[in-house]
Amino acid sequence: MMLASEHLGSARRLNPGRRVAPDFAVERIALDRFAARFPDQFLNAGVAEQSMTAVATGLALEGRTVFTYSIANLPIRRPLEFIRNDAAYYDANVNVVAIGGGFGYGALGISHHATEDLAIMRALPGITLVSPCCNWEVAEAVPALASIPGTTYLRLDKSTAGDTRLPGESFRLGKARTLRDGRDATLIATGGIMCEVLEAARALEESGLSCRVLSMHTIDPLDAEAVFSAVRDTGVVITVEEHTVKGGLGGAVAEVCLEAGITPRAFRRIGVRAGFSSVVGSQRYLRGVYEMDAKAIIERTRSAIQEPESEETP
Repeated sequence: MMLASEHLGSARRLNPGRRVAPDFAVERIALDRFAARFPDQFLNAGVAEQSMTAVATGLALEGRTVFTYSIANLPIRRPLEFIRNDAAYYDANVNVVAIGGGFGYGALGISHHATEDLAIMRALPGITLVSPCCNWEVAEAVPALASIPGTTYLRLDKSTAGDTRLPGESFRLGKARTLRDGRDATLIATGGIMCEVLEAARALEESGLSCRVLSMHTIDPLDAEAVFSAVRDTGVVITVEEHTVKGGLGGAVAEVCLEAGITPRAFRRIGVRAGFSSVVGSQRYLRGVYEMDAKAIIERTRSAIQEPESEETP
């Protein structure tokens, strides 16, 4: 998925005060059309993510709605102090956008593996955190984020789950989407790895196991009611994210369940577990290496469904 310039163009037409401030090191072609159509709304910050974020915050505090953009990790880790102390603390309308979430730039090695960004950004107060699974969710998320106050993070993927929109469906921030219904387990995923989840769900259905599939495009605020409903209806919950299992989607789901006293019969988190992702390769290859591809999801889901119910203590 790419941040299509027409989506930013649509957002700009809703509010001519919008600004886009990309890092010079980004895939410029993604924004060339926007820059050509709205030259006064486009600022090139150079290879300087901290400055990019500082300028964006200044513009936002003057009443602008600003998007910053770069390849994964660069718009988050390098300027993190500026995002925290300037944008988020002052509730500035800065929308941080990263392309290549997870293993999108897998061939470039660990410096470009964005596998901790959700946890980092989720730890900051007041940030709306969105990780779309398909192009339609991206197209809906951009104007939705632009229309709300405060700092946001939009994590884009280089893969996509395809056309997932259901007839008559509308997109809402903070509201999970049910892509498939089922009774035996619920697979909750975020981001482009949804393509692996849907493949796994189809294979499981062929073997007689019915899985509900939720697209949790908004990590914060999380749709707790969708999670609770999944626990009540299916009993088994598996989260899938192209990200470390620490602090991301799986952690968020576990937290809301335990705090509400709603416990799944079986719970699994699928994500990066082997420390730093030191292996280099394509996104699809790395999903296999780190056991988060369709094959691994099928195996973990079967294991969770077959797990015997624990006996209650008298």
